[in-house]
Amino acid sequence: MAFGLNRAELIGRLGADVTINHLASGGRVANLSIATDEGYVDKQSGDRVEKTEWHRVVTFQPGLVDMLERHAKKGRLVYVAGKLQTRRWKKDEEDSDRFSTEILVAPGGRVQFLEKMNGNGNGNGAHAETGDVAVAAGVVGQEIPF
Repeated sequence: MAFGLNRAELIGRLGADVTINHLASGGRVANLSIATDEGYVDKQSGDRVEKTEWHRVVTFQPGLVDMLERHAKKGRLVYVAGKLQTRRWKKDEEDSDRFSTEILVAPGGRVQFLEKMNGNGNGNGAHAETGDVAVAAGVVGQEIPF
């Protein structure tokens, strides 16, 4: 029997407000775009170079979708824990397959906002020791057993 680990964690800023789509099954899906930044010093020029990587995050968890709909606004600093998944599909009778790799926040995953919202709905840069919103997928609305 083979064992593996599929876990992805990010801390970054939302590139746009959350997008909520309705599924034919009656459920909803939340889609997030998160930017992570990293920097390095170019060895030849000595200049600092900043690099931004964009990540797609998706969840189907009803309580988490509700929370994201209320709180996930462009610019907010967020922590996400989930697993990587790659989807494959065909677009409008094209012969070639298309692929998308994203982070799925399923039961056991987590989304936590690391800043309070200001009046504009964006993070204000202040760390939120109180008032931050954290939701573990699959735990919303359930009694915590301790």
